[in-house]
Amino acid sequence: MGIKAKWEYFRVLYQRYRKGGREGKKVMLDEFCRNTGYHRKYAIRLLNGPPPGKERERPRRSRRVSYGPQVLSILAAVWEAAGYPWSVRLKALLPDWLPWIRKHYRLSPAVEKQLLGISARQIDRRLQTRKQAQRRHIYGRTKPGGLLKHHIPVKTDRWDVKTPGFAEIDLVSHSGNSGAGDFAQSVNLTDIHSGWTETRAILGRSQVAVQQALDEIRAVLPFRLLGMDSDNGSEFINWHLKHWCEENNIQLTRGRPYKKDDNAHVEQKNWTPTCVSC
Repeated sequence: MGIKAKWEYFRVLYQRYRKGGREGKKVMLDEFCRNTGYHRKYAIRLLNGPPPGKERERPRRSRRVSYGPQVLSILAAVWEAAGYPWSVRLKALLPDWLPWIRKHYRLSPAVEKQLLGISARQIDRRLQTRKQAQRRHIYGRTKPGGLLKHHIPVKTDRWDVKTPGFAEIDLVSHSGNSGAGDFAQSVNLTDIHSGWTETRAILGRSQVAVQQALDEIRAVLPFRLLGMDSDNGSEFINWHLKHWCEENNIQLTRGRPYKKDDNAHVEQKNWTPTCVSC
């Protein structure tokens, strides 16, 4: 049976099937499947669907909120002033930044409502172009370490700790628009369980400077440092830091290359200012 013949047969059978009883529908369905070769489930959808020649009416989708240029420009300004936090953190910061926003912009009640009501997913979409432009400036200084890849294990499971002491570490570059020469870097450590964060400034990214900064951080922590998880930067993936961790009974692990979410606890606190009211 050709396609045209199947269609004509379907049009003839449709009204009979809709008016038939339970047993009659079963007989007609068996006949329809046998003559057309259709799968039974597909045949049921056809016969219970809209009449031939008409499309099923689809419910109208509600109109999405339209964010004007003022909302987006304020959102981008706060994102840059706050140090480029990720979308979920930026949404949580917006109410705290309202005094700063009102000082620099004239907000109508409608604009303020839209700004506070925007979702984290919409923030990601609206700032996507700006994030791509800033990606090299923010994340472009991490150079993968070529050594010890088989000696330092990759942490693939989620953090499930009930005591402080296991932390994530990261190095933040303060090079501005140029990465030439030596410049200030921040060694950041964030405890997974308590959220305790310590930061030390160093000049350059040498292995000795990073280890000395970690020594200072370890000395002031109110708990014993038990483990550290880093990215794959050569400032952390080296024999110098590995020996230091072994001497101090500290577990050293690393995330997957180019996967920032593996170190999300420390990444979300990078570039976060301590004051938002000025």
